[in-house]
Amino acid sequence: MFLYKLEVALEDKTVFMIVMGDSDEEVMNEAESHLSKYFVVPPKVREIVLVEKKRANKGAAYVLDRD
Repeated sequence: MFLYKLEVALEDKTVFMIVMGDSDEEVMNEAESHLSKYFVVPPKVREIVLVEKKRANKGAAYVLDRD
């Protein structure tokens, strides 16, 4: 398993997601699924970019800075 840090460009803003999965393809599909569940109206996704990928070991983490 891996942790994926994704940058998602929506129509009106950019959001970051952390998704766990076994493959890049699986994670991209899961990301779109989670976006449609999170927002009341599913957003129009312009682009999903894989920023970083690391093994999901104990203590693995990402720091998300809002700036």
